Amino acid sequence: MSGRDFLRPTSDRVFATTRWVAVVIIPFLVIAAFLLYVFPTRTGELFAWPIDPPLTAYLLASAYVGGVWFFLRVATTRRWHRVSRGFPAVVVFAGLLLIATLLHLDRFSQNLSFYTWLVLYATTPVIVAVLAVVQRREDPHVPEPADVTIPRAARIALAVIGAGALCVGLFAFIAPAAAVEVWAWQLTPLTARVTGAVLTLTGVVNAAMLWDSRWSAFRVLFQAQLLSLVAIGLSLIVRREDLLSERPAAPLFVALIVCALLAYGGLTAWCQVRLRRARAARTRVGAVA
Repeated sequence: MSGRDFLRPTSDRVFATTRWVAVVIIPFLVIAAFLLYVFPTRTGELFAWPIDPPLTAYLLASAYVGGVWFFLRVATTRRWHRVSRGFPAVVVFAGLLLIATLLHLDRFSQNLSFYTWLVLYATTPVIVAVLAVVQRREDPHVPEPADVTIPRAARIALAVIGAGALCVGLFAFIAPAAAVEVWAWQLTPLTARVTGAVLTLTGVVNAAMLWDSRWSAFRVLFQAQLLSLVAIGLSLIVRREDLLSERPAAPLFVALIVCALLAYGGLTAWCQVRLRRARAARTRVGAVA
């Protein structure tokens, strides 16, 4: 990007550098999701470290599935504000995974997947953070010509849900030994921290809803979140034997995933219906004019 990028008035554009970074990230997410979903019992050989039980591998893969959609939209969208709220979440997620890696280096396999993992998580948090800072002036902080305002009650409710996910995620990350004793399925200190990192994604994204009510700023993120939730839901069905039914956290986790699917799906459907109506009304007005 040139120095002019810092001097131009707000244009809501996505810089070419940002698009290319997204393009570079996508194949790694696709490969990681494929390996974790198709070969969950061979992660020690094919992935960065051995993951047991497979449900943890599926949980991490679900985050990558949502990430694939998010970065595809970063690479193709015309307006920065449509994806900007996802960048802080990526920075926190990737940063926590880097810390977890450094704290548990002895658990990782000495293979190509590990070295790729290490390079990616040593660089991604920094690169994505820099891009978010450089691009921040591009957001006009106003609704699109045809947009939908997310109701205040829904935004507060989702922010509260996100805060809960963030707190649980940070608990699992900071106190992995305690998380191992109470989680819905068997964890190790490393997988507890990885699980915690995954849970922070929702919390960081939803926090922005407290000051941003534009549906256009969250539509892509909700789509990514719904893909992740569907992937998690299917994983819970396929690997239901991994759940420790004697622990209260097991049915609670399943219930939370179901409720999250209904909440995100319902709000997405409601906003999309209103968005189509707003666009149709704007088209009619333009035709009359």
